[in-house]
Amino acid sequence: MKFRVACVGRPHGAPLAALIADYEQRAARYWPLEVIEVREARGREADQVRRLETERLRDACGSSLVVACDARGRALESVPFATQMQGWREAARDVTFVVGGAHGLDRELLAPGLTLQLAPWTLPHELARLILAEQLYRAGTIVRREPYHK
Repeated sequence: MKFRVACVGRPHGAPLAALIADYEQRAARYWPLEVIEVREARGREADQVRRLETERLRDACGSSLVVACDARGRALESVPFATQMQGWREAARDVTFVVGGAHGLDRELLAPGLTLQLAPWTLPHELARLILAEQLYRAGTIVRREPYHK
């Protein structure tokens, strides 16, 4: 059983990249975590980019449960999210959290699994990845009853 974060592209800018890497490393202390960065699609129209990037993300998911991160998704507070993470771990379920690129995710990926709202706003995809990494870390501290979550 493992958790994956599948995202489009690498973070631009060293400070943001370092912060994302820090939280992903922290989260990996609590959960078996793998990060997969798929190549960005450039030079095409938005719909075509979205479809191509979604296809690459879908391939990265394999047969795991897909949790698409999208502003139209279900909002969970940190404690229920931690409980859900623990439930997936106990069920030995592979789960892939998917963060789309600058044009978001194709609706086809949003339909089959769970869609999770990281914020009620539209976020830059790099910031969405940071928020997800921090919440994965926070969920681990909640499950272990460590003092990070106050």
